[in-house]
Amino acid sequence: MIRLTFASPDEVEIRMPGMDTQQRPGDPAGQLPPRPAVQVLRSRADTPRTIVLVLHGGRATSHDPVRRYHLAYQRMHVMAHSLRGATVDSATQVWLLRNRVRGWNEPTLDALTDARWALDRIKTERPAAQVVLVGHSLGGRVALRLAGDEAVRGVCGLAPWVEPDEPLEQLAGKHVLIAHGDLDRITSPAYSADYVRRALQLPRPPSMTYVRVPGAGHAMLRRWTEWEALTRRFTRALATESKE
Repeated sequence: MIRLTFASPDEVEIRMPGMDTQQRPGDPAGQLPPRPAVQVLRSRADTPRTIVLVLHGGRATSHDPVRRYHLAYQRMHVMAHSLRGATVDSATQVWLLRNRVRGWNEPTLDALTDARWALDRIKTERPAAQVVLVGHSLGGRVALRLAGDEAVRGVCGLAPWVEPDEPLEQLAGKHVLIAHGDLDRITSPAYSADYVRRALQLPRPPSMTYVRVPGAGHAMLRRWTEWEALTRRFTRALATESKE
């Protein structure tokens, strides 16, 4: 059974009923990992044709729980509300995932597991809806990894954490936007640009755009309005196409 709670006057929270019942290395002694949750931002769409799933950043390795006040989560909370405003007239709903823990955590890939759970919830509750994934940093890596799901129409990676050996095949036929600040010292704009070049060589290349954000670092605080505008345009374009 899925538990719903009101997180704020315009959000409903969906929590996973149970997960990871065994303690793992790195977890605090005697404690189980917390559960992921999604905030469903209220919209005018009774039957949304598009759902935007927003994924926040994190760390390569951390078993600390994600708190609402963490900057990585708050940054994408603001973005989620912006995207709701941009798509209010296009039968679109915005979901914001809050991961259980802050890390990617090889080999368990906790952030990817949580996003798959959220995507499965969307497909169960809204089976006719297309999905647009929007992720920052760690969340961008997760979004790109999930691009191959049949429900996903497009992916927006903001300063995504990608490595030279990052898989690409799942991008085939998808709409993809990657934006990276040229002053980023946390994730690599060069790796992102190379990722795009390699993806365009696929036998069935994605519709792919790479945007360099000059003067911007990793946190998207500098030139925030440009990051926001890029993401809103991309999301709105895909949501509008779904009306036709």
